[in-house]
Amino acid sequence: MKKYEDLAKTIIKDVGGQENVNSLTHCITRLRFKLKNENIAKTDEIKQLDGVVTVMKSAGQYQVVIGNAVGDVFDTIMSMGLLPNSVASSGDNNQTAAADSENAGDGKKKNLFNAFIDLISGIFTPILGLLCATGMIKGFNAMFVAFGLYNNTSGNYQILNMIGDSFFYFLPIFLGYSSAKKFNLNPFIGMTIAASMVYPTIAQIMNGRVLYTLFSGTPFSSPVHITFLGIPVILMTYSSSVIPIILATYFASKVEKFFNRIIPTVVKMFIVPCFTLLITVPITFIVIGPVATWAGRLLGDGIFSIYHVSPLIAGLLLGGLWQVLVIFGLHWGISAIAFNNIAVLKYDPLLAFTFPASFAQTGVVLSMLIKTKDKKLRSVAIPAFVSGIFGVTEPAIYGVTLPRKKPFLISCISAAVGGAIVGATGGRYYVIGGLGIFGFPNFISPTSGFNASFIGVIIAVIVSFLLALVLGLIFYNEKTVKNDTTETNKETTTTDSLPGQAAALAQETIFSPVAGTTQALSTVPDKAFASGALGDGIAIDPSQGQIFAPADGTITAFFPTKHALGITTDKGTEILIHVGINTVELKGKGFTAHAKQGDKVKKGDLLLDFDIDLIKKSGYSPVVMVIITKTDSHLKIAPVKEEKVQNQIPIISTAF
Repeated sequence: MKKYEDLAKTIIKDVGGQENVNSLTHCITRLRFKLKNENIAKTDEIKQLDGVVTVMKSAGQYQVVIGNAVGDVFDTIMSMGLLPNSVASSGDNNQTAAADSENAGDGKKKNLFNAFIDLISGIFTPILGLLCATGMIKGFNAMFVAFGLYNNTSGNYQILNMIGDSFFYFLPIFLGYSSAKKFNLNPFIGMTIAASMVYPTIAQIMNGRVLYTLFSGTPFSSPVHITFLGIPVILMTYSSSVIPIILATYFASKVEKFFNRIIPTVVKMFIVPCFTLLITVPITFIVIGPVATWAGRLLGDGIFSIYHVSPLIAGLLLGGLWQVLVIFGLHWGISAIAFNNIAVLKYDPLLAFTFPASFAQTGVVLSMLIKTKDKKLRSVAIPAFVSGIFGVTEPAIYGVTLPRKKPFLISCISAAVGGAIVGATGGRYYVIGGLGIFGFPNFISPTSGFNASFIGVIIAVIVSFLLALVLGLIFYNEKTVKNDTTETNKETTTTDSLPGQAAALAQETIFSPVAGTTQALSTVPDKAFASGALGDGIAIDPSQGQIFAPADGTITAFFPTKHALGITTDKGTEILIHVGINTVELKGKGFTAHAKQGDKVKKGDLLLDFDIDLIKKSGYSPVVMVIITKTDSHLKIAPVKEEKVQNQIPIISTAF
């Protein structure tokens, strides 16, 4: 990014400095400023900057057109601290979530469940590699102990355990960073909040003197070890938790935004973080933690009550819901009851119901591995499958099944069936021991050994795994949709003739991604595109709201608002497909993505749906620009003449 530092500094200076900037976002080609006073911006000087294509004023925005390097310039602005986080927000923060969500970017208002999944996916995507890696290390370490290669007191075990377990123990700190990025909070504030939640002193305090008990005799009964400004603090274990830190960073983002508005610029650097932490951390301990604790406790009491009525129903419910409870951090209440049961009753049925869940999760991941052709998915799913065998399912949940919704639902259904079998056969935990395949010893009765309930657990695990595998093979499908094309359209040759012109010796032929009427690029109502500053190409007034892949290649960019995407063909041609003028302002409304950044696509794959009527009613032009963004000096671009075209009709030839 160093090459863009001078450009970034000059742009911010020439738009009037950070004090003249209300907000900054970027789309796929341009920085989009909202300035307090556009008149003081030095437009002519900005236009002359090396790296700037042009400047436009449209839709209430001051747009500095950069081209392909816009993301790098934006990131340079942010990394140099030229604008505060509360002023500048990047679409990149949402891009991974959008790319990994099957239904991201549709024009319909998302329900709470879908919004939650998209949020969780976006927060976990940056750490998926570490999640998978450390999960595998934990799993293999447990396997080596089980096989007798070394014991759990050896240095080998301790070192590997530190590597594998540290990530999970300090998971809130990693989530503090990624969720802060998601909510446009200073990421180091998010990490500091999380670090306070896993501070070692908390465990010492929880094992110390109890001042008094709140709500004694009720489901909300909680020991109070410390107070803050006279307010009782109910502590809980936050290591490996997810939801508390996400809620805390969201709250902190609002607090930071408030103080950024009222604190003088000269002292913002340290006063804003100071006040944000002083308010957020106590609120996290006083409100967010207790709410999670009480919710989990109520759930645990409810499940145990159902168990006394029908173990089968209790197993069905807890088995099916367990993975959801873990995501929300509500499993602690059930775990606490389970620990107490083992201490008092010498056994526990509740955690026994959850045992098949990891195998159900692993089974559906295996089905996806069998069916998928997506290399990126396989690279995540293989280590997730390995760690899942050993009971570490976080990589599978957050990296594979949850973002795609249907596989996660399949795993929950299969786990529910397994939990019901455990309940019906009287399965019980006698110790809290290993996970995954090393968890079977937990069910061996100290008095009757391998009894019928132990056999029931084995049956439950096999059924859960196979059911998830079969359902996954039946119901999971890749999201890529093929467009009907004739056999002659399956492969592009170098001698394709283009309608309306003589055939040329083509290096590559680009096919129409959309049906409609072609028009000269110079006629579109956007100077940056019309001037050819962003590249040569053609415009199409669409008659149908679908975008198909114009050639075989890889999606190298897919903007979160779904209005624009970039494809690099297998022959190296870089194509920008931009739907509409200023449609970034719709923020994804009216657009449905059917592919994601990084996907390999074949000519004719459905990439995007868009609502032409909605775009027009919103006051924007729906014209689609197909741009060749980077060409060699010897390469000529030959678009077709103005005429009606269907998708998959040749429209551009790149020829010598």
